[in-house]
This record gives sequence, C-alpha cells and structure tokens, in this order.
Amino acid sequence: MITDTHSHLYGEEFAADIDDVVQRARAAGVSRIFLPGINADSIEPMLSLCRRYPGFFFPMIGLHPEELGTTWREVLPRMEALLAQPDHPFIAVGEVGLDYYWDRSLYEEQQEAFALQVGWAIRYDLPLMLHVRKAHREMVNILRTCINGKSSDGQLQGVFHCFSGSAEEARELMHFEGFMFGIGGIVTFKNAHLPQVLRENIPLERIVLETDAPYMAPVPYRGKRNESAYLTAVIDKLAEVYDTTPAKIADQTTINALKTFPKCR
Repeated sequence: MITDTHSHLYGEEFAADIDDVVQRARAAGVSRIFLPGINADSIEPMLSLCRRYPGFFFPMIGLHPEELGTTWREVLPRMEALLAQPDHPFIAVGEVGLDYYWDRSLYEEQQEAFALQVGWAIRYDLPLMLHVRKAHREMVNILRTCINGKSSDGQLQGVFHCFSGSAEEARELMHFEGFMFGIGGIVTFKNAHLPQVLRENIPLERIVLETDAPYMAPVPYRGKRNESAYLTAVIDKLAEVYDTTPAKIADQTTINALKTFPKCR
C-alpha cells in the first residue's frame, strides 16, 4: 500500500470534490494520507477531514514559516496548548521550518519560531515535517543545536519535505539518521537533477512519498491540481531510479513512513 506523507487535501481547492479525490487515491492503492498544518486556521478543516475519514487521514500541527505574520508569538502558545492535551490527535509537528525564497524580512523571527517548534517535537516526542527553502545552512544549525540539547530518550525524527537539494546537501542531511527525504513530483520533471542525487547518495530506506497536493503535480499531470492518486507516477520514476519494481517502492516507502510516524501504525 502507498502512503502520502504530505498533502493539503483539507484546502479549499478540494472542497467541491474531496470524496472523488479520496476514491481515486484509494483506487490507486493509497492507504494513508498525512495532513500538515500551516496556520491556526488550517487546524479545524484538517481535523474535520480526519473525522470524516478515520484511519485514512492523519493530522499534524505547526506554523509554516511563510505564515508567521505579526501574530506568531500569540499563535504558537495556542498550538502548543493543543499538543499538551494527552489525547491530542496530531502525529507530528509540521509543516514548520525556514523559507527565505521570496522574503528575508523575518529572518531571525523565522529561526526563533522554528526552534520553538523543534522544541515541541522533543518535548512531546513527535516527528517533524520540515519545510526548507533557501535556508539549508540555517536549518542544519538549528537542528544540530536542538538535537545536542536533547535528552537521550529516543531520537528526533522527521522528514525533509520536498527535498530537491544538491549531492552535498544530501550527504550532510544523511547524518540526521532519524530523518527521511520526502520525494514527490519534482523527481519526474524533465532535466531534474534529483534522480541522480537520489541514486548516488540516498538509499531507498531513507525515502518517503509525498504529493504536497494541490501543488507540484508530477509528469504527466504537471500544471494540473495535484492529488494523492498521482503518486503512482512518482513511484514509477523511483522504480527506475533505484532499479526495482513499483511494488517495492510502495512497500518500502510505507515501511519508512510508519517507522518515522509511529502514531500511524
């Protein structure tokens, strides 16, 4: 069975036909879809979808770096209060991280918010779903600082979402042994360097599948609204990259996902 570890199917883009989207995903072999939060407003739509399809959708909680705005210092304590409840439904802290692609005006604030949320993962023993653009060095430095200060009870885990970095970045991130590399539509793009980076630097045992729906649809669906059913195109490409079968890709990436997100087992 296939696990989509990163999809925003609770968004308005799917409001009119979410049942059809779920049906297509199941027909394609998808058995679990993980939903990363991005801000306070995303929490209830996400939880509503999880209640509608129990055991199929699984929620995360976090403040996306592009969603900080001016109220992040008030929003983060409210989010942590939900995590502090012993019966909370969240499987991970995410989607959190750093993004300096368009705007560096909140350079230090992003890092402060990120470090606080890494602290949640440590405090509540949850994996991280990491969003990082144009911030590789800053992310690595913060993770190393937080991990060095962590108690010895277990290992910090998570996913480097939408990984598309260089061979050098891949080799550095491989040292974070509890983390997987989230691979989606980019691997299918023409002239993408990602297939070679994966083949030469990242074993299949460190890969999880993701769509980032509605974004980043793979070839041959590029330009369309992405959805979980399209993961079969990513699987086919990864089977080529790793010289194995699509079934092996689906099985191993699901094993990897359940190892990283134990609340979904």
